[in-house]
Amino acid sequence: MFNLVKTAVLMAAITALFMLVGAWVGGRQGMSVALLVALAMNFFSYWFSDKLVLRMYNAREVDEASAPQFHRTIGELAAQAGLPMPRVYLIEEDAPNAFATGRDPEHAAVAATTGILRVLTDRELRGVMAHELAHVLHRDILISTITATMAGAISMLANFAMFFGGRDSEGRPANPVAGLVVALLAPLAAGLIQMAISRAREFEADRGGAEISGDPRALASALEKIQRYAEGIPLDAAQRHPETAQMMIVNPLSGGGLSGLFSTHPSTEERVERLLQMAAATGR
Repeated sequence: MFNLVKTAVLMAAITALFMLVGAWVGGRQGMSVALLVALAMNFFSYWFSDKLVLRMYNAREVDEASAPQFHRTIGELAAQAGLPMPRVYLIEEDAPNAFATGRDPEHAAVAATTGILRVLTDRELRGVMAHELAHVLHRDILISTITATMAGAISMLANFAMFFGGRDSEGRPANPVAGLVVALLAPLAAGLIQMAISRAREFEADRGGAEISGDPRALASALEKIQRYAEGIPLDAAQRHPETAQMMIVNPLSGGGLSGLFSTHPSTEERVERLLQMAAATGR
């Protein structure tokens, strides 16, 4: 519940930031133009992101004949979550990782690397795939698209401020120094809010995944394993397409990089701690 409230508050914050920056830079007309352009830019991504990312990772679709145990596990978890059966994909990569994509539960896909099937136990794999199905259940692709649209619109307005300056309440040109400050700080603030929403959704997917699988300890163990491998085995496709790293259950580019406020994922240690607390509270 806390993460749901946090997401709602952060969504309200990024919307308020957009309205404030938009009103300062271009008034109601400027806000409308920026929002429409940002919507157009992100519409294609929302509608076709599943096909694009699966192609980037050379994922191959599998069924009960080609990957019986893995496919059956997904089917069982989807039924427990009350979801339609998603399309199931495997990626030929040694680095263990997984992600979900698709614009809604009826058009969802889940993908896992062949590496994750090798290094995780059956219980751990169930926990990971339940986490991904929780993303589908919570419509996190839609949420991330909305936040990306708002952040993109804010950045666009900030660029307007950089070149054309802002307007005061009477429509007169504002202080050019203020325009520069807005141009520099507004995209940073939007990015920070966007990252915070992403981290909140990861926590919520951990909680939801643990409930779907009924095994929070297995998910905690899986996260620790994946993090250790992520620090030593590169996920080649993510190296080529770093914009997709935020989709993974553990960020494959996080080793030694920026963390904290600028991270799309919470720290693995904190995620594991919360899952173990959940396990203790539920006796699982």
